[in-house]
Amino acid sequence: MIQQQSCAFDQTSGVRKALDLVADKWTALIIMALAQDTKRYGELHRKIDGISQKMLTQTLRQLEGSGLIHRKVHPVVPPMVEYSLTLLGETLVEPLKALCSWAAEHFHEVEAAREQASTEKTNPNEAA
Repeated sequence: MIQQQSCAFDQTSGVRKALDLVADKWTALIIMALAQDTKRYGELHRKIDGISQKMLTQTLRQLEGSGLIHRKVHPVVPPMVEYSLTLLGETLVEPLKALCSWAAEHFHEVEAAREQASTEKTNPNEAA
């Protein structure tokens, strides 16, 4: 386990590359959206507030190339494309649910700390 953790600090290691992929905010949101069920591109775009079409397309391609999602093109006009999690992608659902639970439980504390840091930055004499 210690070797895996130390590998995460080496930017050329596979562990680091996998961590970089799954730690991306758009990856996490796409995986969580697909954990519910198969979705079309437009459904994903509507569900994930704030993601641009370019970023959604780029992230979907990256996740497909990494074996985390499956892209199915139906032979109809216009083409219908659906995205779903692969078995590998499904292994991320529980860890991401844990992160979402942590965020829901602690976001008030994070916001309070940010507000305090912002106040100390704008009023350095009051912080002392």
